[in-house]
Amino acid sequence: MKNIAVIGAGITGITTAYALARRGYDVSVFDRNRYAAMETSFANGGQLSASNAEVWTRWGTIVKGLKWMLKSDAPLLVNPKPSWHKLSWMAEFMTNIPHYEANTIKTAKLAIEARSHLLEFAKEVGMEFDMEQRGILHVYKKQSEFDHARRVNTLLEKAGLDRREVSADEVQRLEPAMRTKTLGGFYTESDFTGDIHQYTRALSTGCERLGVKFHYKANVAKIHHTGKDIRIDWHSGAGDQQQHFDGIVVCAGVTSRSIAAELGDRVNIYPVKGYSITVNLDDVESQAAAPWVSLLDDEAKIVTSRLGRKRFRIAGTAEFNGYNLDIRDDRVRPLREWCETFFPDVSTEHCVPWAGLRPMLPSMMPKVGPGSKPGVFYNTGHGHLGWTLSAATAQLVSDCVDVKRMQNAA
Repeated sequence: MKNIAVIGAGITGITTAYALARRGYDVSVFDRNRYAAMETSFANGGQLSASNAEVWTRWGTIVKGLKWMLKSDAPLLVNPKPSWHKLSWMAEFMTNIPHYEANTIKTAKLAIEARSHLLEFAKEVGMEFDMEQRGILHVYKKQSEFDHARRVNTLLEKAGLDRREVSADEVQRLEPAMRTKTLGGFYTESDFTGDIHQYTRALSTGCERLGVKFHYKANVAKIHHTGKDIRIDWHSGAGDQQQHFDGIVVCAGVTSRSIAAELGDRVNIYPVKGYSITVNLDDVESQAAAPWVSLLDDEAKIVTSRLGRKRFRIAGTAEFNGYNLDIRDDRVRPLREWCETFFPDVSTEHCVPWAGLRPMLPSMMPKVGPGSKPGVFYNTGHGHLGWTLSAATAQLVSDCVDVKRMQNAA
C-alpha cells in the first residue's frame, strides 16, 4: 500500500494528496480539468466556518423547501420534476432527521479540528490566499431565526466552539460598514475566510514539490478493481493510458456517486447547486463601503467574504436541480440585491457570477474511510462545508490508509 491514486483535484483531493505525500506515499492525482480547483472549489463563499456547522436535516428545512418550491428566487429551491435519485436522496434525508443534533455536534468538532491542519499546510507551503482572520458574524432580522440560532448555539457549545451572542449595537460596531438594521447576531472570533481557489492551487504546487504526480485533462474511462490492486484507464492528450495502484481515494465531488457504483459501493451524493458573485471593488468608495468582517445572513442563506482590497465575494442559495450548471439570473439577482440593501454604497456594476455543485449526502456528513473492496477509500460528500472540513478529513482518510498499510505489512 504505497502507490495511491487520488481522483479529483478540488479542495478535498488536493488536501488528501498533500496529507498522503507528507506521510511518504507515492501519490498520483487525476482530474478532468486543466488545473486544480476549477469546479466547486473555484469561487465558493470563502468561509472557514465552524459556526456554520449546523446540518440541514430537520423538519424546518422540509417546511421551507415546500413553501419556496414555486418561488424562483427562494434561498432553497427544489425543482418539482421527479427523479429516482432526487426522491431517494430526500427520503434518506428525512430518515436522518433524528440524528440532527448529534451530527451538528460532530460536524462542528471536525470543523474546529480542521482549522489547525489547514493553517499548518499553508505555513508549510508558504502561501498567500487572501486570508482574513476577523471572525464570522451571523446576523438576524427575524425573531424566529434569531431564536433558532440560540438553540443551535447550545449544540455548537457542546462541540467546544466559542460563539457569542451580540446585540444590534454590537453588530454595528463589529461591522460599521453595514447599513441595515438587525435584531442582533452571533459572533465567532475564531472563524476566518480566504480564497479557496488560491489556497488549493498553491497547495497543489506544494504537492508537486513533495513528488505528487498530476494528470490533468485526464478523462478516466474505467476504474477496475483486479482483486489485488486498482487499475485506472484514462484518456488525455497523450492518448489512452492505464496504470495500476495499490489504493485509490475518491475525492471527486458530485461524480463520486458514479465512481463508487463502479467500485461496488453506494455513495448517494446529490449535486446541490450554489451560486456566488464576486463584486469587483474598482473604486475607492466601494472599497471603503464593503465589509471586512465575514457575514452570514441565516434567513437569506447568504455568506460574504472580503478577498483582499478589491474583491467582495457573496454566495449562497441551494438549488436541487440535478447536474445542472446553468447560471440563472433569478438566482444571482438576490445576491446582488442583498449587497445593495446591506451595503448600498458598494457599486455592483461589475459582478462576476458563478455556480458550483456541492456534493451532499442525505446525512449532511462526509463519507470518509474505506470502501467495501481492499484499497478503496473515500473522502467526499462534504456539501457546503468542503473547505471548512477538508484538512481534517484529509488527515482522517490518510489515517485509514496508514492502518491498511500496517495490516498488510503484519
